[in-house]
Amino acid sequence: MQATAYTYDANTRTGSVLLDDGTPVPFDAAAFDAGGLRLLRPGQRVRIEVESAEDSPRITLVTLQTM
Repeated sequence: MQATAYTYDANTRTGSVLLDDGTPVPFDAAAFDAGGLRLLRPGQRVRIEVESAEDSPRITLVTLQTM
């Protein structure tokens, strides 16, 4: 699934992305680390993997979108 980086805190390695419908979804340090990234800037297109959870989706991977 594709999204756009919305927020990112380099100290905690956490942040959020915006889905294409505008829905913000947070990600934790484990999801960021799984993607092998060192930095993320708001506005970058990213590829995410999402796991279904009871109340909301949980991002398990964040990496840069490549064509």
